[in-house]
Amino acid sequence: MTSVLPRPVAAAEPVARPRHYLMCRPEHFEVRYAINPWMRPGRPVDRERALAQWEALRQAYLDLGHRVDLIDPVPGLPDMVYAANGATVVDGTVLGARFRHPQRQAEAAAHRDWFAAAGFPVVEPEFVNEGEGDLLVVGDVVLAGHGFRTDPRAHAEAAAVFGREVVPLELVDPCFYHLDTAVAVLDDAHIAWLPAAFTPASQEVLRARFPEGIVAGPADAAVLGLNAVSDGRHVVLPAQATGLAAALRERGYTPVPVDLSELLNGGGGPKCCTLEVRS
Repeated sequence: MTSVLPRPVAAAEPVARPRHYLMCRPEHFEVRYAINPWMRPGRPVDRERALAQWEALRQAYLDLGHRVDLIDPVPGLPDMVYAANGATVVDGTVLGARFRHPQRQAEAAAHRDWFAAAGFPVVEPEFVNEGEGDLLVVGDVVLAGHGFRTDPRAHAEAAAVFGREVVPLELVDPCFYHLDTAVAVLDDAHIAWLPAAFTPASQEVLRARFPEGIVAGPADAAVLGLNAVSDGRHVVLPAQATGLAAALRERGYTPVPVDLSELLNGGGGPKCCTLEVRS
């Protein structure tokens, strides 16, 4: 089960603020190769169901008052629906992605073109980084994952581009191949996370920085429950992550469950489908 520390009596209530997201409709979604343990190319994928589930996610953001822009899906790029991997945006500056696997590398150019056309300054990276998959903004700090996808040298690159402290964290479980599958950013000071996804040293870093962090249980992690999107109060998360939803309520957050079970076949959930545009 997901565990939660006692909530301090004087803790402030979570506060939502409007967000700006970029998403990509899964018009070409399929699982035809395997680049993470969730992907089984022989398993049938229901694209119409994936589209309906994705549309419900987009509508959830709109209902919460957030802005959602769309990047056009590109034929031949079935994973482009996982838009969070395409870039990282902080203070209006875009650090483009550089994908490790050749099957996804063309997505980086598509995202850079979209941001350039929208008037954002775009930095093309030297080292492999997979966008918000491994670069998560928490307040003034960027948590930076490595171990499976992102090159550790990309951490210093991100620090230079954004002018923020970057905290390296090493992932050890291939099922949690990106940081955003093992950490959910709840607001500028709080996270939910899965300790078993990290080395002991990285666990200690997270415990020291976020002593009140919500610890997700195995059942919630197994449905990528931590691949969640928060506006500071409302936390959009997989509907199957019921234990995590209960723990969030205990802390005063409002869970917004969505069913993305079809897109889980590609190893993604709400956060994978959602790139935050911080301007």
